Amino acid sequence: MLWCVMTQLHVTLSRSQRMCAYVCVSPQLGHRVMAAPVLRVSTPRWERIARLLVCLIGILLSLYAFHVEREKAQDPSYTAMCDLSSSVSCSKVFSSRWGRGFGLLGSIFGNDSALNQPNSVYGVVFYAFQLLLGLTVSAMAALFLMTTSILSVMGSLYLGYILYFVLKDFCIICITTYALNVILFILNYKRLVYLNEAWKQQLQTKQD
Repeated sequence: MLWCVMTQLHVTLSRSQRMCAYVCVSPQLGHRVMAAPVLRVSTPRWERIARLLVCLIGILLSLYAFHVEREKAQDPSYTAMCDLSSSVSCSKVFSSRWGRGFGLLGSIFGNDSALNQPNSVYGVVFYAFQLLLGLTVSAMAALFLMTTSILSVMGSLYLGYILYFVLKDFCIICITTYALNVILFILNYKRLVYLNEAWKQQLQTKQD
């Protein structure tokens, strides 16, 4: 289903590129010039508000997770607000090997690699990109948002498995960010569908 939507969007844009140039007559120059019509498309207001709220919450939670990880590294006895019990502890998760570089980048590039950052750092970058690129309605931005959302959901499933079966912990911050990632995935999917239909309608209007 997802592939069909992305393919349709690509086909629509390919047609628009072939149709975007049209011939008109310039009386001043006395010859024909090429011009390109502008397709005016905007996303629904509710989608923009929902994206803003989700991304801001995601950034705040990621910053808090980074703060907890730093404090725990400096003071092993530190107790965060999200540490409710031995089995409900976010600091336990953030300070584990899976709390940095997803537990993978350190093994691949080394623990001292610049890529082996706390997961919260990647969270801030991800939500910031989702927020900023969400302000545009370009096809490339929509596809990038969808692709990164798919990766984030896959990462959430992976980390959720580690959380439940390996660490045997319930991390409130982690579960909340997983839910935010799913919401962003839905928003980006709906954006692809909406923009695809809007572009097709505008192109059909110009053809008529």
